Amino acid sequence: MPKTEVIIFAEENGSSLLLKWLDQMPPKVQDKCIVKIERLAELGHELRRPEADFLRDVIYELRISFRGINYRILYFFQGSQAILSHGLRKESEVPPREIDFAISHKKLFEADPLKYTYEG
Repeated sequence: MPKTEVIIFAEENGSSLLLKWLDQMPPKVQDKCIVKIERLAELGHELRRPEADFLRDVIYELRISFRGINYRILYFFQGSQAILSHGLRKESEVPPREIDFAISHKKLFEADPLKYTYEG
């Protein structure tokens, strides 16, 4: 199976909400997130629970836990690419507004993939 290309979603100004969020996380959480992203690159659509899960409306989550705290990275697929939208700390379930936010990123990316690809 070919590797999945992982792309970080870029905002209008070229910045990345995901990378800003990761920068605020403890180093061990950052490391665990990177491992999950690498697993997504290796397995793509085949990545399943407990590492990843489908939420709704073509939005998926990478599932990271550290010291009893649950972190999530929301993403979607565009062909053979996985586009990482943003990250969050999860309390009970992923709030619908976070899924809606990832859906809005998907629509923007579909309209202009080059403009919304992070180039950092």
